[in-house]
Amino acid sequence: MSPLSFRLAARELRSGVRGFGIFLACLALGVAAIASASSTAEAFRRGLASQSREILGGDLAVSIENRNFTPAERAAFAKLGTVSYTARVRVMAQAPSGDRRLVDLRGADANYPLAGSVELAGAKNLTEALADRDGLPGAAVEPALMDRLGLKIGDRFEAGPLTLVVRATMLRQPDSVSRGFVLGPRVLVRRELLDPTGLLQPGLPSDQSARIAMSAGRDPVAAGKALKAAFGEAGLSVRDRSEAAPGARRLIDQLEYFLGFIGLASLVAGGLGVAGAVSAYLATREPSIAVLKALGADGALIRNVYLIQIGLLATLGVLIGLLIGAAVPLLIGQIAGSALPIPALFAIYPLPLVKAGVFGLLAAAAFSLLPLARARATPPSALFRRALGVRAPFGLETVLAGLSGLGLAALAVATAPTPVAAGIMIAGVIVAFAALWGLGLLAAWLAGKLRGLAGGPVRIGLANLAGPRSAARTATPAIGLGVALLACVVLIQSSLLAQVRDVAPKSAPAMVFTEIPGDQAMAFDAEVARAAGVPLTPETWLRLPFATGRIVALKGQPVDIKAIKPSERWAFDNDVSLTVLPSAPQEGEVIEGAWWPSGYAGPPLVALEVDLAQGAGLKAGDTLTISVLGRDLEAKVAVLRKVEFGGFGPNFSIVLDPKSLEGAVLRNIAIARLDRAAESRVTRALGKSFPAVNVISVREQLEAAAGLFDRLALAIRGAAGVAGLAGLLVLAGAIA
Repeated sequence: MSPLSFRLAARELRSGVRGFGIFLACLALGVAAIASASSTAEAFRRGLASQSREILGGDLAVSIENRNFTPAERAAFAKLGTVSYTARVRVMAQAPSGDRRLVDLRGADANYPLAGSVELAGAKNLTEALADRDGLPGAAVEPALMDRLGLKIGDRFEAGPLTLVVRATMLRQPDSVSRGFVLGPRVLVRRELLDPTGLLQPGLPSDQSARIAMSAGRDPVAAGKALKAAFGEAGLSVRDRSEAAPGARRLIDQLEYFLGFIGLASLVAGGLGVAGAVSAYLATREPSIAVLKALGADGALIRNVYLIQIGLLATLGVLIGLLIGAAVPLLIGQIAGSALPIPALFAIYPLPLVKAGVFGLLAAAAFSLLPLARARATPPSALFRRALGVRAPFGLETVLAGLSGLGLAALAVATAPTPVAAGIMIAGVIVAFAALWGLGLLAAWLAGKLRGLAGGPVRIGLANLAGPRSAARTATPAIGLGVALLACVVLIQSSLLAQVRDVAPKSAPAMVFTEIPGDQAMAFDAEVARAAGVPLTPETWLRLPFATGRIVALKGQPVDIKAIKPSERWAFDNDVSLTVLPSAPQEGEVIEGAWWPSGYAGPPLVALEVDLAQGAGLKAGDTLTISVLGRDLEAKVAVLRKVEFGGFGPNFSIVLDPKSLEGAVLRNIAIARLDRAAESRVTRALGKSFPAVNVISVREQLEAAAGLFDRLALAIRGAAGVAGLAGLLVLAGAIA
């Protein structure tokens, strides 16, 4: 660019930039939305990273299910550093009043915690809280359990076979985030208390973990890989500090992209406001452009003069958006403070701001260069008559506008956690934008046809809508896209809440019972019916045998986990739940194959959930081998079926014929549909007759899920409202 371009641009700017308020607001709004989402997500990531050792509970965490660590495994852990062992089981807690609640009972050894600290109220430290006193062991419990059972410090309560005393309220555990979702409040006791109870016997549902604080100079990642190589086939799950809370990280990534995408859509909707503001400004400069053309100025000089001005103003708009986006996370940190469930380090992080700034500049270029191309084509004759309908000539501006649009899409895909989903969302926005643009053109055409049938102000209004500078062409797609996004978010939120509050309670059970003794199943049914006060029918009651097993071979070959579809690997690298059925259930659509007949007594047959089977490349007639009850069972796939996991039925991914496990006394699991009063009566009654049976209130879990959706909804609706506001800004600019 020549010095003359800068001198002329400076003179233009000194004369004022009226009309660019909408331009600045549209850019700042979209950039602020993207910067806020990205900066907040980065604050959570940094918080997780800064406390990764505390969240994991050490440098390495090794977990197993339904068995104890072997002496060889314990020896391998001890060579790496200091080890802390914990065990976790689900049991029913009962207060002296008779009230009962499922709890997450965790036993920890003297080394716990290796990193971080347990925050307590009512005791000086964990040793004091868990010590024996007057012949009874102490426990640290979460406030939710004390509220539910009406307990206070010093009260005695039962937790499964243990009699405990509340010695402290447990406000926070350093590794609670890494353990994820639990079905009940947490109770912490000494690890050695669990061994004599029989709760940790092999085959019974339990989780045991070894957390290792490694010696100086050792690499946790390399040590973790070595443990997987040595004991991988034994079912060990190994995580290092970089994987302290993978579930939380995935949630942060997805939420950041969703909120950021709404911000990007706001930029696209507001882009029409940018284009309108630039077009309106350049329209006021037509006489100046015509004079310069008449004096011999070429198109490049005209382009450069106004490109400099638009570039400076776009930079100003982006900077305003970045300032707002950087301030929002700091404000969240001040308001929320320590109430956040995930640790966060709120600060100003350059990378999220750079990303948001690039999005803003690309959007500004994509929507302002075409009006600039039309301005460059302004003829000298515009001095004598208004030049309407000048088309943008093909040139450098149109090429750069197209590249900027492609850059927006490419950057959105590159920064997305799931590129395919990002591509689908971008394609959806493009299609919606094109459809709304077409609707605007149709509205302008209809206005032109109808203006001859009207008179007075209506005729003038229709004529303006049909004219070459009609607001219908810009306001319709901008407002439509904003309202569409807002409506989409509200509908998704409403559907999720309806599913949790209305649909799920009608289709899902209200209660789940686990650990039912198989040899007392009929007596258990009778006790539930007596306590509920209503007969048990197939519509309100279902009890099934229950076991766990691991798929170890497919079609006669050992499982290659890398060959399994990622979304279905959970069923092949962990123990999975299974049941037996005498014949086809009423629920579940058969996709392929056929169920075994009642009384079948042939070779083992299995029914698989269709997605699980397809993820492993299985079809009806293939074989798989399941390690169950201490033996390998090879079964033929008889049927692939669709399972509604939230419904009221035998919702197991794996179902065997009864002959396969004949002779084994299996634990049972049951589900029931009961009202709240009957649920309370059954829970109390089972505390006397079947105290070892765990009672899970699905109703409570649904209420907790609804509360979580409500908390997330405010942020999501706010982000969607930004898109609607961008559309209103475009309309305001068109009217102005």
